[in-house]
Amino acid sequence: MMTTNDTIRIDDVEIPFTPGQTIMEAALAAGQYIPHLCHYPGLPPSGNCRLCVVETGNRSVAACTTPAMAGQQICSDTPELNEARKAITQMLFVEGNHICPSCEKTGNCKLQAIAYHLGMLDEHFPQFYQRREIDASHPDILLDRSRCILCDLCVRASRDVDQKNVFAIAGRGTDAHLIANSSSGKLADTSMAVTDLAARICPVGAILIKEQGYQVPIGQRIYDRQTIRETGLQEQIAKPPQE
Repeated sequence: MMTTNDTIRIDDVEIPFTPGQTIMEAALAAGQYIPHLCHYPGLPPSGNCRLCVVETGNRSVAACTTPAMAGQQICSDTPELNEARKAITQMLFVEGNHICPSCEKTGNCKLQAIAYHLGMLDEHFPQFYQRREIDASHPDILLDRSRCILCDLCVRASRDVDQKNVFAIAGRGTDAHLIANSSSGKLADTSMAVTDLAARICPVGAILIKEQGYQVPIGQRIYDRQTIRETGLQEQIAKPPQE
């Protein structure tokens, strides 16, 4: 049962929490947005993207992995933290093939929406991404690794929701990349289905459903209608549609 002491304070806003919640979970439940790319309600946190780093007790911590504790004083929406988040977003853009006007995910892309939210006007850093393999072997799903931001949402969704364990992250540092868990390494040789959450959870254009590109006209796309802050507060685990 929640007690009167079960609160934290984020940017001078008093927020209740229940034991076991992280700072991120408590914040989103109370309508307090903290920028994020690798967090998704219902999936175990990984702390990969580092956009949700906040300051508490003279420490910088990831809001998605840090437990909420009574009396915490947390700073999130500060110029310094938002500048750091913008720099991370700029690095994600130049590390991958994120040319928004030519991407099927434009308007529905969380990375793009985060950039708008943070006031990112340019990429700042020089492009340095290596070309990575595109896997078009699956009849319904396209995997474009050059757009992958290594958030591992698809890994967790496939493992913990779809119960298939289709994906994994291999390599380290600049050699890290998404792989398909099959003997051939091809998506076609996995049990992945178009109805899986892993097929639809990608925040960028790395995993796409074939024959659906550019179907939603400009003005009707997710982030044409709402900001990333508004949609981030409404996210829920999406049950795969029934066939």
